[in-house]
Amino acid sequence: MQDNSEERLVALETKLSYLEDYVNKLQDVAVSQSKEIDVLREENRVISARFRELLDSLEDIPNRKPPHY
Repeated sequence: MQDNSEERLVALETKLSYLEDYVNKLQDVAVSQSKEIDVLREENRVISARFRELLDSLEDIPNRKPPHY
C-alpha cells in the first residue's frame, strides 16, 4: 500500500512539473505576443496618420483640366 501511494505521489509530482513548465512557456509566449501587438499598434497608428495626411493633401489639389486642353 505504501509503495502504491509513493508511485502515485511521484506521478503527480511529475505531472505537476510538466504543467509548471508548460505554463511558464505559455506565459513567455503571451508576453512576447503582447509586446508584438504593442509594436503593431504603434505602426498602425503611424501609418494611419500618414494616410490621413496624404488624403488631406489630395483634397487641396483642384480638380481642373490641364493647360493643354
